[in-house]
Amino acid sequence: MPVPDQPTSAPAPSFLPHAVGALASGGLPLSGVTILLVEDSRAASDMLRMMCQRSGARLRRAESIEQARSHLRTYSPDVVIVDLGLPDGCGDRLIRDLTLGRRAVVVLGLSGDLDGRRLALAAGAQGFLAKPVEGLAAFQAAILRHLPGRAVRAWRFGHAASGVEERAAVMADPLALRDDLAHAAGLLAQGPDGAARTYLARFVAGIARSAGDTDLAEAAGAAALQAEALPRLYRMVQRRLGEGVRF
Repeated sequence: MPVPDQPTSAPAPSFLPHAVGALASGGLPLSGVTILLVEDSRAASDMLRMMCQRSGARLRRAESIEQARSHLRTYSPDVVIVDLGLPDGCGDRLIRDLTLGRRAVVVLGLSGDLDGRRLALAAGAQGFLAKPVEGLAAFQAAILRHLPGRAVRAWRFGHAASGVEERAAVMADPLALRDDLAHAAGLLAQGPDGAARTYLARFVAGIARSAGDTDLAEAAGAAALQAEALPRLYRMVQRRLGEGVRF
């Protein structure tokens, strides 16, 4: 069984602003909180993992709905964050099951799609995080507002961090982004269609948004609408990998 990540006092890596990391190390507003993240992107997962560590939370990750259900049979987290675009279906299925069950758990939706918030809340999620998550204070506040007894801490920390958050955006780990691109290239090579094509296009769009790559995001959007756009998307992904693009 994977060992949960432990809170750490190690320096923040280059993709997490040092100012935000330093602020978080002065207090751990999510200390004692356990989180299950259901997310297939390594870049998104690494970013949220670091936010959890800098907030004092413990994190486990599942890459699919099936893995999440397996975790939940033996693990009782305080918070479950569910990405809506997963390899084995839309995350709103898991959100609905969690919120209709008897588990005392906070459920948050996670997506970069414009319609993600509506879909997650309609399924019963108590809150929503837009990808890429804008900053540490926003991440902490989205969780703390749903945890009884921590409302004051949520306000204080969000108020204190807001100025720093405006000056420094959290960036995705470049190596993790490249791993996601390589994974996408492998799936594209299989010529996915139907639901698999829609999932893959959204996965690549998420990579593009995290990297600030508007051309790749546009190509992914086109591929989601029509299969004929897949070859262009595949070439663009391969070109970025082959040229050793630095995100």
